[in-house]
Amino acid sequence: MSDLFQLSLFDNIDQISITDMFVALGLAFVLGLFIRIVYQKTFKGVMYSESFAVSLMGLCLVTTLIILATTSNILLSLKMVGALSIIRFRTAIKEPLDIVFLFWAISVGIILGGGLIPIAILGSIVIGIVLILFVNRKSKETPYIMVVHYNNDECEESVLALLKQKVSKFIIKSKAASKGNGTELTVEVRLKEMKTDFINDLYKIHGVSNVVMVSYNGDYMG
Repeated sequence: MSDLFQLSLFDNIDQISITDMFVALGLAFVLGLFIRIVYQKTFKGVMYSESFAVSLMGLCLVTTLIILATTSNILLSLKMVGALSIIRFRTAIKEPLDIVFLFWAISVGIILGGGLIPIAILGSIVIGIVLILFVNRKSKETPYIMVVHYNNDECEESVLALLKQKVSKFIIKSKAASKGNGTELTVEVRLKEMKTDFINDLYKIHGVSNVVMVSYNGDYMG
C-alpha cells in the first residue's frame, strides 16, 4: 500500500502554472469564437450546422489542453501520442472548406499550447480576412444548370439556336432519351447580365414540355 500511495496523481501538479493554463485556454476560447464567426460568414454549403460551428471552438480548446499537458511532461507526451494514434474518425466532410476550418482550429490549439501566442493571434486574423475576402467574392459569371425536356430532334436544334442568341456561353453536359418520355438535355449556361427571360422563349418552342434552371457551384445545386 505504501508503494501505491507513492504513485500520486499530484506529483505533476506544479509542472505548469495555473495562470498560464487559464491564459492559454482563454485565448483558445476567444480565437475559437473568432473561427466560428468566420465560419458563419463564409458558409456556402447546403445546410448550416450549428453543432459543427461549436465543435470548432471545442476543438481549439481541447487541442490547447492536450498540448499544455504534453509540453509540461515529456513522458506524458509519448503516452499521449500512443493513445491518440488509435483514434479513428468516420464522419464524412461534405464541404471542402470545412477541412480548412478543422485544421485551423487544431493549429491554433497547438500553437497556443506551445506558448506562441503572437503567431496564433496574427495568423488567425490573416486567415480570417483571407477567407472572408475570397470565399464571399462573387464571380462575374454565375454558372447555371438548365434541364430541357422535348420530343424531337428539330426541337433540339431550335433550343440550341436560341441559347446561342440569349446566353454568353453554354456547354452540353448530358443527353438522355427514353421511350414515351422524350429527350432530356442538360446544359451548363452562363447568362448575359443575369437575364432569364429566354426561359419563357424556350418553353414556347413547339415540342418543349419542361424547362428547369438552377444555380450551380460545382458541389451542389440550389
